[in-house]
Formats: sequence, structure tokens, C-alpha cells
Amino acid sequence: MIVQRVVLNSRPGKNGNPVAENFRMEEVNLPDNVSEGQVLVRTLYLSVDPYMRCRMNEDTGTDYIIPWQLSQVVDGGGIGIIEESKHANLTKGDFVTSFYWPWQTKVILDGNICEKVDPQLADGHLSYFLGAIGMPGLTSLIGIQEKGHITAGSNQTMVVSGAAGACGSLAGQIGHLLGCSRVVGICGKQEKCLLLTSELGFDAAINYKKENVPEKLHELCPAGVDVYFDNVGGDISDTVISQMNQNSHIILCGQISQYNKDVPYPPPLPPAIEAIQKERNITRERFLVLNYKDKFEPGILQLSQWLKEGKLKIKETMINGLENMGAAFQSMMTGGNTGKQIVCISK
Repeated sequence: MIVQRVVLNSRPGKNGNPVAENFRMEEVNLPDNVSEGQVLVRTLYLSVDPYMRCRMNEDTGTDYIIPWQLSQVVDGGGIGIIEESKHANLTKGDFVTSFYWPWQTKVILDGNICEKVDPQLADGHLSYFLGAIGMPGLTSLIGIQEKGHITAGSNQTMVVSGAAGACGSLAGQIGHLLGCSRVVGICGKQEKCLLLTSELGFDAAINYKKENVPEKLHELCPAGVDVYFDNVGGDISDTVISQMNQNSHIILCGQISQYNKDVPYPPPLPPAIEAIQKERNITRERFLVLNYKDKFEPGILQLSQWLKEGKLKIKETMINGLENMGAAFQSMMTGGNTGKQIVCISK
């Protein structure tokens, strides 16, 4: 069987910006026989995520993410439907997801890396399992629960950077749901700011490309910042940290402004900002959602319940076609997406 796949064509270099041309599409022959324990799946949706940027380097800089290899098929979060199964717990017609899904139209997978999903949990939207009812949703929820230290009724103010992205757009809503009295988002487009306040329940939003962030932050967070959900790092984060309160908390979700630079993760703070952090006893601990696997099941059930109750609004940017994986990745890395960036491979 001939299938199409996407391979890594070139590396952007540790300090380079990724482009669509770093990927290329090719045809490959899929074996006709499915072995014991395997499943043949048709790919429905694939995910592109900021963490993938480090997989484009020869060395990812972490011990839990392996680099993609040149001229080899690229992989990441995916969801599909089983067309043939030789795995005891999976049958034809099951919907399954995996964190290690090859970017190809059909694929033979080890059934043990596949997780069966119930479409009802995502209200019938299968792509949500790659977003709000999947890893980005769990990252936002568990990150806030474990590192945000929110106490309902205590008048806390939360700031979210990268607020219109996959995690940010959920984090602000979850902050409110868990008891923050005020949530302010930071993003880079006027229409995104409007979306945050008109649809996603943020109390205010700052356009960092058009507005004076320190002034606006001071105006919109008069009592200072208690919880900071950090998706970006860099100058924006330095500004937020400088306005954080004593004993406040940073949830280190990502540092996308630093991903095209050869710096350690999480990147060190400038000395003046580090001094503020220490002086005010602001927690800034590395957060890795994979360390909280025991909380995944209750987390998914909570996210699903909020979705069905209309308390969690989900935004996606959908692009069609395997041939557009590279373009989707490049767009996501430069803020072209609102909510989760998804590529639809087949319906």
C-alpha cells in the first residue's frame, strides 16, 4: 500500500527560525501484513506544538524528548481510526491517539502506544483530544493546580502570556474556574485580544506589539500579579515578574520566544529580574506535565465536564492536508494560530 508521509528535510540550526521547507513530503510503501500486537490506522488529525522546535535540533537539550532524524518520518501527537487490528484490546473502528504518531496518511502502530478515546468526552470533536481534552488541556489544568496555588475567594490576579495559544487560551479560563478573581491575557494581535475578552472570559487583554506592556499591566493589575502562567519567556516575562507580589507563583509552561536560541531550558532570568524573584520569594519551578500521569484521568474528566457544561470554550486553527504540515508548524511558531493548531489529514 502506498502512503504519503512527511520527513525532516533539513534542520534550521539551533538559532534559526523553522520554515516549511525544513519538511518534505514523500511516498512510501506500507507493508501489507499487520503483525501480532499491531494496528493499521488511518490518520485523522495531527498536532503541531511549540515543544517540537527542539526536536528539530540534533540535540533537544532534554532527556525526555528525542530529536527527529534527517530524512526520517516526523512524529508527534495524532489521532486516527483503526482499520485493522491484531491487538487484543483494540478493534476495527476504534478511535485511538498517541504521542508518537508518524506524520503519514496511514500507519502501522504498536497497539501498546495507542490509547483508545471515547468521542463523547470531547463532545464528538475528535481533534479536541490533541488540545483541550489532551496534553495542552492537562498541561494548563495540572500546571495551575500544582504550581499556581490558587485559593478561591482570596482575590488573586492571574496573568497569562501567549494567551491566545493552545495552552494560554485554556489557562485563563481554568484560572477563573479554579477561583482567580481577575485574569489578564497578553498576546500579539488586536483580534486575539478581542477574542480573549469577548469569548473566553478574560477580564482584560494587552497587545504587546502595540501597547506599553509595563504601563498597561500596572493599570490592569492594580493589586499586582499573584499567578503568572508563562508561555513565552523573554522580555514579556521579565516585565510581568517585575510586577509580581510577595510569595507569588510562576507556572512555567513554555518559553516560545527562546526556542530558536541556543539557551538552556528554562532560560536564566536577567540578574535584575532574578533579584526581584528572590527578594519577593516568587516560585519559578520547571513544570513537566509527564511527571503527573496519575492526574491525567481525573484531569481529562474535569476538562470534559467543563466543556459539556459550556464553561470551557475551545478554539482551534485547522489546516487541511498532510502537505501543509510544515506550513502549519511555521505558522504556529510565529503566532499565526488562535487556540490549538491542528492539521486535518482525513475525515
